[in-house]
Amino acid sequence: MNSLSTEEINPYIKHFNEIGIADVASVGGKNASLGEMFSKLSITGIAVPNGFATTAFAFDDFISENALHQPLQQLMQQLDKQQYSNLTETGAKARALLLNAQLSPKLQQSIIAAYHQLCGEHDAEVAVRSSATAEDLPQASFAGQHESFLNVKGADAVLHAVQKCFASLYTNRAIKYREDNGFAHEKVKLSVGIQKMVRADKACSGVGFTLEPESGFRDVIHLSGVWGLGENIVQGTVIPDEFLVFKPTLIQGKNAIIQKKLGEKAKTMIYGNDEDSPLLNISTPKEKQLSYVLNEHEITQLANWALIIERHYNKPIDIEWAKDGLTNELFIIQARPETVHSQKNPLIQKEYKLINKGTVLAKGDAIGAKIATGVARILYSPNEAYKLKEGEIVVTDLTSPDWDPILKNAAAIITNKGGRTSHASIVARELGVPAIVGCEDATEKITDGELITVSCCEGKTGFVYKGKVDYTVTEIDFSNIQKPEGTEVMLIAGDPDKAFQLSFYPNDGVGLMRIEFIITHAIQIHPMALVKFHELKDETIKQKIEELTHHYPDKGKYFTDKLAEGIATIAAAFYPKDVIVRMSDFKTNEYANLIGGKDFEPKEENPMIGFRGASRYYNELYREGFKLECDALRKVRDEMGLTNVKVMIPFCRTLEEGNQVLAVMKHYGLEQGVNNLEVYVMAEIPSNVLLAEKFAQLFDGFSIGSNDLTQLTLGIDRDSAIISSLFSEQNEAAREMIAMMIDRAKKAGAKIGLCGQAPSDFPEFAQFLVEEGIDSISFNPDALLKGIENIRKAEMSAVY
Repeated sequence: MNSLSTEEINPYIKHFNEIGIADVASVGGKNASLGEMFSKLSITGIAVPNGFATTAFAFDDFISENALHQPLQQLMQQLDKQQYSNLTETGAKARALLLNAQLSPKLQQSIIAAYHQLCGEHDAEVAVRSSATAEDLPQASFAGQHESFLNVKGADAVLHAVQKCFASLYTNRAIKYREDNGFAHEKVKLSVGIQKMVRADKACSGVGFTLEPESGFRDVIHLSGVWGLGENIVQGTVIPDEFLVFKPTLIQGKNAIIQKKLGEKAKTMIYGNDEDSPLLNISTPKEKQLSYVLNEHEITQLANWALIIERHYNKPIDIEWAKDGLTNELFIIQARPETVHSQKNPLIQKEYKLINKGTVLAKGDAIGAKIATGVARILYSPNEAYKLKEGEIVVTDLTSPDWDPILKNAAAIITNKGGRTSHASIVARELGVPAIVGCEDATEKITDGELITVSCCEGKTGFVYKGKVDYTVTEIDFSNIQKPEGTEVMLIAGDPDKAFQLSFYPNDGVGLMRIEFIITHAIQIHPMALVKFHELKDETIKQKIEELTHHYPDKGKYFTDKLAEGIATIAAAFYPKDVIVRMSDFKTNEYANLIGGKDFEPKEENPMIGFRGASRYYNELYREGFKLECDALRKVRDEMGLTNVKVMIPFCRTLEEGNQVLAVMKHYGLEQGVNNLEVYVMAEIPSNVLLAEKFAQLFDGFSIGSNDLTQLTLGIDRDSAIISSLFSEQNEAAREMIAMMIDRAKKAGAKIGLCGQAPSDFPEFAQFLVEEGIDSISFNPDALLKGIENIRKAEMSAVY
């Protein structure tokens, strides 16, 4: 005799251990995913709080028992489907119908029995969450359209919350969402998940993506978190901590955390004391604002869990996580497919570029690498939707799901609050419009009705410019671009914020990574001012340094960590291809401009040929600063596992100097040959060319710096405007020097590349390099495609 299934025994309830992903039609996507993880992934160590779900059958029965089919249908027929002028009134009437109805005794008994089975002897706090499903459309997503209730305790409170979830099928945003997507209202059912609460109010919570949410880059896991309950992240009320974890080295068991960004986390959401105020948002104590919500072990644990879930579903996912402050355990409380970047072809890119820039009105985190111009419309609540005309730019404090119907008409979104995983950011990505979040003062600095330009194409920081700023848009399909066959095409890079986007360009790696950008923008402080912090005399400088490094008792570690993060981000973006990192090559006047720099730099008449490059690394004036650079590279390669990083020494004048630099590097734990470390040298001084065979015995490869080599060959100061017309890599003497360098490197069996603009600007220069047998050419991103075209033409016409 066949046993009856649980659904047949009690059609109203399914426990998580009875639910799998195939049950979407019965319990909705959210509950099906929770059941799938609870049933299938607990054995991997992933912790999911236990619970149960009411079924779509239970919802149907509730509607039938209360004879609500016809009145709901009539209300939806009365909806103004052109202007939605009566949406608020219609939604309120529909919700009232459901709230004033009765849960049948049988449904009530089923829910109460399951609640008591979940809790044991004593009533426990639960989360009560909506999980919608559509007949015949089980894959439809209704994320964020319906209500959830936290900190619900006791049978009566649970029943009330379930009914409020049922009613939330007719929130204004849910009605509009179904209309926009062509879903018949009566075909959508609502399941309710009742799940044990995680006491995140006493710890922290957050979200995660198994891809980089801006670019769609697949090899990282992006986690963010706040103190207390996660609603503050979703609503964008606070700026969270952010962490990036690199999947390939995570799998290898390395320290794969390539970025940590401290958010201000100004508010902490906790539980209130009664049903009328179940949640409270309190100010976060200063010491907690200055602390990360997760330690490195916890970041790694969550990243590993996210990777297991992604592999189980075989697609990119986003997760919600929480930490219980009573037990210190981590939990996954939700997982769903990522729906924006996973649907796009990353090889088709639109490239936005400003032609000029205007007056900056506000700035914040850039979402989407686009530009939009339009009239600014300052709105303070969704009730002001009537003010927004299509194509205008919404400027507001923060958004929530109630804003969704309005935002569909916006050309761009600007908010005072929020981070990269806030509601405004998520909606902007879904709609494909640029957004700038976390501006702090946008509603004050921008005037309602004025024309503005929103630029999100300049890196992680987005800018709001006054008026209309001209820009260009180019669509590129990288899949149609064929790389050269005999010459490697590499990139020149320096800004970690652009690395993941650039990884989709056709390339063979990074031929020159300049660390000066990271030092100037992320670190800002002269390394020697960090090494000798306690000896600094200027209190103003000390105060500036303290503001940037307050969470680092060891000031030098601030430099090492920040530099390591920047290098690791670029190395991860192009992994496993080579990323050749040039050690610092500031001139003394440039170093002096860093915070605290003037006390540690000599004044020189001609810094271009002065105390720069290799000569600094073993000199007592900078040797301890160079140690911090070596520490960062060692961390990236040995701890993080990014062994695709190679090191390059700039401006090495003599063989003796080369030996001294390699000895200093070895002393600081960065030894050539150990862990397959290759050390290159820039070929940018005539002595490098004349003694190329001997330099090749010291170093593993060369990169021609055509600018410096040309100026030193021709005796030109390239900063001098008076004689600038004489400067040209095309000059016969400069070409002869480059040809000699390539020839001698090839004979010595050393790799030889060139970094510079000329091969993209001048097809004949590219042809010259190809004919001489160059191994690789590195381009700035905006010159890459033209460079590829020139090299391919040169290869086709070259006679080998």
